[in-house]
Amino acid sequence: MSAWQTVCQLDDLQADSGVCALVSGVQIALFYMPQESVVYALSNYDPIGQANVLSRGILGDINDQPVVASPLYKQHFNLNTGICLEDETISLAVYPVRIVNDSVQISVPETQ
Repeated sequence: MSAWQTVCQLDDLQADSGVCALVSGVQIALFYMPQESVVYALSNYDPIGQANVLSRGILGDINDQPVVASPLYKQHFNLNTGICLEDETISLAVYPVRIVNDSVQISVPETQ
């Protein structure tokens, strides 16, 4: 079971960049792309570099897929699916995000 939690205001996020939020004890990387009016939320943990650094990654797109490049070894992770483009056997947890009255809310399963 999961519940929606307000983690910040939309104005707290930097456009086209990432920030890390601690939600229910889980580090989550938030990426705000205002041109698409979307916020992406995925695990901040880079399983290849074995560090919590993805919120510091560089945003872009590859083949019309929004991605973040890890700041460590530069693997690309799809922001919608969490799948690593260079190795599809590796993926990150992706979390539902919604914006309610300019509040950014994330749903994190209680089991995490």
